[in-house]
Amino acid sequence: MGVSGAGKTTVGMELARLAGLRFEDADGLHPPDNVAKMAAGTPLTDADRAPWLFAVGGILAASEGGLVVACSALKRAYRDAIRAAAPDTVFVQLSVPRAELSDRVANRPGHFMPVSLLDSQLETLEPLEADESGVVVDSEGGVAATAERALASLSKAVG
Repeated sequence: MGVSGAGKTTVGMELARLAGLRFEDADGLHPPDNVAKMAAGTPLTDADRAPWLFAVGGILAASEGGLVVACSALKRAYRDAIRAAAPDTVFVQLSVPRAELSDRVANRPGHFMPVSLLDSQLETLEPLEADESGVVVDSEGGVAATAERALASLSKAVG
């Protein structure tokens, strides 16, 4: 989980590979209207996100044996909606400095999310709370190192 440019997809794919799990990118679950809004630079509302969060929770609930999903899950309420469908979900929040996020988003070819929405996402982000099942991982040292830290942190957190 995290804002655009945090590395959810690239780190998530590597984490799934390391853990021997399937990977799914929640961006592909957005309804076309949501993608069009974001591409136009319009932030999504909670009402826009509701069917998407339902879909994310649904694929997690339907997975057998585990699944890694790249999903922003910026607010506690969004994570709660996902956990309502898939109670065993454990979140990995990727922590990245603002300047690096901006650079990543600006230089990412072919993605619908413009850099102009980064500030909106950072304002919306509610970091994981102590009572939530999850870990926060710094995104330093590249994709492989971040995924390895995430896996090690998850192993400690969930036993």
